Amino acid sequence: MKGLDKLAGQFSRLTNFKQNRFHPLVWIVGDPKIGEGVYIGGLSEVNAKGAKVVIGDDCDIASFVSINCADSHKKCIGLSKKVERKDITLEHNVFVGSHCVIKGGAYIGHHSVVAAGTIVGPGKIPPYSLVIGNPAKVKPGYYLKK
Repeated sequence: MKGLDKLAGQFSRLTNFKQNRFHPLVWIVGDPKIGEGVYIGGLSEVNAKGAKVVIGDDCDIASFVSINCADSHKKCIGLSKKVERKDITLEHNVFVGSHCVIKGGAYIGHHSVVAAGTIVGPGKIPPYSLVIGNPAKVKPGYYLKK
């Protein structure tokens, strides 16, 4: 394990990927609050720079997921002087499928599933929902026991 830790440290210094408890290829920016029992797959990012990003306990975030509080498009095209940043919350037991984007302002209720490839924008998603597609469609209560 010592050799692996050394390699992870070298990788972190070379790439700007902070060492984390998830995977060496998970990029965490800022200081998100990440609960216990959370899994984050490789090549995913959690950007909390300048906003509050909370990921509750027992969430499962697949590979190639972007949870990003920042939106720089207005700055890039000269309509703003700053990057817009909004808070993001994933309550407990949220599953986020591969290749999803969770944008600033998103609030996802507990025991919800975000299907692979979905783009979630600002707004509050109720617990036990299925969120699918682009634009995202919310099926509230989809996972409630019947």
